[in-house]
Amino acid sequence: MLTLKVINENPGEVISRLKKKNFDAKEIVEKIIELDAIRRNSQTSLDGVLSEINSISKSIGSLIKEGKKDEATSAREKVATLKESSKELEAILKDAQDKIEELLVTIPNLPHESVPEGKSAEDNLIERNGGVMPSLEKDALPHWDLAKKYDLIDFELGVKITGAGFPVYKGKGARLQRALINFFLDNARDAGFMEVQPPYVVNSDSGFGTGQLPDKEGQMYHVGLDDLYLIPTAEVPVTNIYRDVILEDKDLPVKNTAYSACFRREAGSYGKDVRGLNRLHQFDKVEIVCIDKPENSYARLDEMVSYVQTLVEKLELPWRILRLCGGDMSFTSALTFDFEVYSAAQERWLEVSSVSNFESYQANRLKCRYRDENRKTQLCHTLNGSALALPRILAALLENNQTSEGIRIPKVLVPYCGFDIID
Repeated sequence: MLTLKVINENPGEVISRLKKKNFDAKEIVEKIIELDAIRRNSQTSLDGVLSEINSISKSIGSLIKEGKKDEATSAREKVATLKESSKELEAILKDAQDKIEELLVTIPNLPHESVPEGKSAEDNLIERNGGVMPSLEKDALPHWDLAKKYDLIDFELGVKITGAGFPVYKGKGARLQRALINFFLDNARDAGFMEVQPPYVVNSDSGFGTGQLPDKEGQMYHVGLDDLYLIPTAEVPVTNIYRDVILEDKDLPVKNTAYSACFRREAGSYGKDVRGLNRLHQFDKVEIVCIDKPENSYARLDEMVSYVQTLVEKLELPWRILRLCGGDMSFTSALTFDFEVYSAAQERWLEVSSVSNFESYQANRLKCRYRDENRKTQLCHTLNGSALALPRILAALLENNQTSEGIRIPKVLVPYCGFDIID
């Protein structure tokens, strides 16, 4: 979330910049400033009362020793009255602090100055693109038909076991999934990311730390009895490793990678490009997470985007990178680049990765800090990206590489799969 300092020092800028995210922050910002004035005045008054209580309390012993019992009794009564005042001030202070916290979590992160204006995905800007567009035969099949033809994925069986959006991968389909996961993890380690294996369920503190709560609880699967949440992405547990942690300058940048299954309710998306692997409730993904100093975070973002680009290039997929407009960005992001690959049989672009800089927004929630050269603690910047999400990558690989003999496997995946064609 945004810091009080940013809001108090630059309220006009906060309001103005959030308009790019189509968010009217004027009323909330003004209320926060009003409550913060109450908070600061209450704190000042409370400090004064506590100081007076401390001073009078110290004098009581001396008054008793000097035989001034009436003055000592009067002093005790004064302390009792002041303690009542302190309780009232503490209540006012806590009420103001609680209301400020409630309002702060409703304000999105400020978009970076390079974020384009826009209200929807149609307004995103294409940064660059590459790869060769495949030329398929007229009878080319979409991936859901290919999956059935070659017995790679059973969508109906998933419905029987769980429900729609939970496919069962079989035979070479399962092996190709595992090959992609290992390929992505190996590449991440080679690029300097340390692999971790996180839990697949998190508590509400973790959900709050990365911004999933209270904004996206409707999209998460909740284990009510234990008050735990199935992770929508490995970003959540991996970033929360550094919750309430003070890093040393020499420890930065932190670069982690993790494979996990991901769980998303996808509420409200039914009937919207949901066929096959296009939109699932459970899917596999390899995530990269970075934590760095503020002055280095945008260079780190560029590095992460370039790294993800190498993955889609190695897979020989047509790709493009989009700079998301204000209206299509997430609540917590300051700047996001989306990767899309072309799905030839569907004749459409499929999103396979988002790479984002959250600046200090998550770090403020997480209390993730580092000690600078002066040994002062400062908020870190956090970043993450999909590297990569498997379902749509697999959809594009199956569709784009289909031939009359079978489905060709990209060269880089053959050592991981143990086969070079699905036939």
